[in-house]
This record gives sequence, C-alpha cells and structure tokens, in this order.
Amino acid sequence: MGRPVDLLLRGGTLVDGTGAPAREADIAVVDGRIAVLPAGTEAAAAETLDVTGQVVTPGFIDVHTHSDALAAPHGVDGATEPIDDLRLAPLLQGVTTEICGNCGTSLFPSLPERLPVLAEHLRVTFGLGPVRPAVDFDAFAAGQDPALRRTHIASLVGHGTLRAGVMGFEARPPRPDELDTMCALLDRALAQGAAGLSTGLIYSPGTYADTKEIIALAGVAARHGKPYVTHLRDEMSQVESALEEALEIAVRSGAPLQISHHKTAGRHAWGATLRTLPRLEQARAEGVDVLCDVYPYTAGSTVLHAMLPPWTIEGGVGALLERLRRPETRDRIRKDIDRGVKGWENTVGNGGWDLITVAAAQAHPETEGRSIADLAAERGVHPVDYACDLLLAEQGEVTIISHSMREDDVRRVLASPLSMIGSDGVPKPGRPHPRWAGSFARVLGHYGRDEQLLPLENAVHKMTGLPARRFGLADRGVVRDGALADLVVLDPASVRDTATFDRPLLAPEGIDTVVVAGRVAARGGRPTTVRAGEVVRIR
Repeated sequence: MGRPVDLLLRGGTLVDGTGAPAREADIAVVDGRIAVLPAGTEAAAAETLDVTGQVVTPGFIDVHTHSDALAAPHGVDGATEPIDDLRLAPLLQGVTTEICGNCGTSLFPSLPERLPVLAEHLRVTFGLGPVRPAVDFDAFAAGQDPALRRTHIASLVGHGTLRAGVMGFEARPPRPDELDTMCALLDRALAQGAAGLSTGLIYSPGTYADTKEIIALAGVAARHGKPYVTHLRDEMSQVESALEEALEIAVRSGAPLQISHHKTAGRHAWGATLRTLPRLEQARAEGVDVLCDVYPYTAGSTVLHAMLPPWTIEGGVGALLERLRRPETRDRIRKDIDRGVKGWENTVGNGGWDLITVAAAQAHPETEGRSIADLAAERGVHPVDYACDLLLAEQGEVTIISHSMREDDVRRVLASPLSMIGSDGVPKPGRPHPRWAGSFARVLGHYGRDEQLLPLENAVHKMTGLPARRFGLADRGVVRDGALADLVVLDPASVRDTATFDRPLLAPEGIDTVVVAGRVAARGGRPTTVRAGEVVRIR
C-alpha cells in the first residue's frame, strides 16, 4: 500500500463472516475502514500486530440485549466498579455492536406526559436506579454517554414502551386515536434510525395487546423495510400456537419476522423444536422472511413479577405493589399458578419455584443465587408469599433465572440455518445470567470446537454476516474492503467461556484483540482505555 496504515493485522487466518472457507490474509485499517491484503503484503503501519496462528473475524453482533441503560443517564455513578464490569462483558467476548430495545421494552418513545409513569416501569426493568425514558430515538441517542460506550449500540422500538407511553398500563385494546398515535411515534422513531419493532407478549403492557394491534404496528415497520422482532406470547406449552400468531403477523403486515431467543421451555414443551424449526423452514419456503436467534444455555432470565399472572401488574408497578400487600391477591395468584390462565405462559406452573433462582435483589444480596422454593422453605412460608414479600421489599426490582430448557432443544436451534446468536443479556448488578459475558465464546468453544456442532465459519456467520444482513447494519458483519473496522482476533484452539452462575462476569479465554471503529479496544484479553462505540442509525 502507498500510504501508511493505522493498524495492520499480519499473519492471521481470515474468517470473513460470509460463511466462506477460512483463508490466509492480512488486514489493514485506514481511517476506521478495512482493506484486505494478500498474506505477506508489505505495508508501513502505525501499529502492527502479529496474529500468526490466530483467526481474524468481524466484530460480533449481539442481536438481543437489554443493555439500553448501561450508558444512559441513570441513578448509578458510571464509574462504579460493578456497572463498569457489566459494560466490559460484551466487549471482552468480541461483541462490537449490540441491538437493544428487545422484548417490547426500549427507552423510547413516549408522549411527554407519560414519561414519569414510564420511568418507574423502566426502573424495575433495567435495575440500575432511576432511568430517564426519551420521547423519540433522537433523544435516546443523545442520552447515550460516549464516554461510557465500549461498543456500538442500535435499538429496536419496544412495543410495551410505546403502548405505555401512549395509553399506560390498561388491559384493553387501544382506541383508534391511540393506535394512530402509536403508529405515528413508531414511524418517527424508525425514520430517525431505530432498527425495527419488538414485542414482549408475556410482559405488561404488551400482553394486553391482541394480534390486530400488532399487525397494524408491524405494518409500519414493513414500510420502513425493518423487522418485527418478537418474544412470543408463549414459549412453553402453547409455543406452537404462539409461533403461528407471529407468522400471521408477518404475513399480514409484510414485515420480516425475527423470533427472539427461540426456545421450547417447560416440561410440556420439551422436544417441541422438532416441530417448531421445520415450521419455520416451511414458512420460509412459502415466502415468509423469518429467522430466529438463540443463546447457548438451558436457563433463561427475566424479572420476578413476570412469574405472576398478567392481571397483577395492570396499571403499572405501583398498582402491582399495592395488590401484593393483600392476602386475597396472593390466594388468587396461587390458584392461577395451579390451574393456569388462558393465554398466560405460567412459567412456575410449567416448572416449579425450585427452578426459579434470584439473580438480582440489591437490598437483599443474600438471596442471590438461591431458589425461591428454598428461600420460602427456610422461612416457613408459601413460595408465592415469599416472592410477593421480596418484590415489596425491593420495590418490584427483582431479576430471576429460570432453569426451564432441555439441552437437545438448545442444540437444535443453535444448529439451525435460520438461527443467529444473541445473548439476551440482562446486565444488572448481582448475579446476572452468565450469557451476558459468555454466549459468543461458548458457541465458538463448547458447541463449535468441542461438540463439533458448528464449523467455525458457520458459527462466525451466525454472529456477524447473518445478523448484519437481517438488521440492515450496512458495512458491518463482514471483513471486506471498505467495511467498518470492527474486528476480533481469537485463538480457535483455546477460546472458551468461563462465566458461571456463581461468577457470571468472568471474561472468556482465547479472545485476544477487539477492534472497535478501527481502534484497539481490548488487547491480550484486557480492555484498553478506548471507548469508540457509537449509536448506530439504520436507514
């Protein structure tokens, strides 16, 4: 090359993100962009890294996170060590771009008068102290502090936030004017660069929406050429009918469909991936643009109040806490868990309180890592009473881990040509799910190399080129001339996750160097001082 380059990765094996076979190549970075050079090309560089024996890939794209508030203004000092460890976790496993706003919850949009009620809901969801919601995507982007951004971030529009920001937490269909307002706010956010529309149809207030409402909103996303991304209405005993609802929404709206963290959880759904995955393949053959994402674990994580029937949180967090003080409310919850409620996923009824462990309860850290069943038994109370008391003591802000899946189902989804990788990370202090720090390394090491479930080129494609194409991330996800210089250097023989449920933020091994926007953000598996992440607008 004629001019000196900023960074040269010399001697490595390139896995370019397209799924093509690995090849020898040198990678130059000039002004934040990539130039792919024949191996051994002479080039003057400001910095040269000898990556002989290692693999160079595009930066990983985590398509499913809940990291919206980690670099936004909130009540936790941005320099505090636990929060900084949470910010570092994705970077150290090679993630350079995160897509947040999933499962129907984003930091925007809202009518201005609804912002205070929405703020309380988001406080409980994100668990980082007071959180400031935004009226639109521009305001969200402005609220992301560049001094805290280790990685790039894009955001979906959360339907639950959108609904709460227009009509609150009422369990009813929207009036025509309310639906029009929701569509207008969504249209504005998508025009400003939001990545698509997400729903979380087990969570309030999204659970109160019918199929018709979602079709109308997904139609707005379709006009922008952006996907409808859904946490299904049921991932347990009714997963197949919930999947049919999602496919109907895609067909009738015309929006590309992304099934979030596809799983068949709970004993009544174990093995159902033998039917759901062929159904997705059939839909694609019929012309439906449907894909899914998956995390490589048999446990999930969410908020504790999602274990309760949907009627408990009608009216918002304040109404939930008031109800939980009443003995008759607790009696009704017990009956609903035992008998089930039509249209409700009922995680506890499909598994049991012994499979629900506390991940984050900031005022009661002694509960973290322990099951609700054991904690209740120690106090001689019913698990429902213990769960309600803990929610009251924590002002509704409790995160849990649910051990609800079977390994063969996880492996089938990982191996499917329709799946990409997303951590579904819920980055809160305490004992968060280890997927936030380990998902990508676990796929590469445990499932790819050790279990031979995925060739390296295929695994990398699921983390880079496939999600970039799905979410319209131009110039990302593939190592080619002119692409943005987000890169990972890893050792395929040693890469592995080390995060556990007891020590969930342990950094992986074998991820050596991470380059974000052309700058070395991690070196030798350790972070540098670089904070080059930006808010990504998808046009």
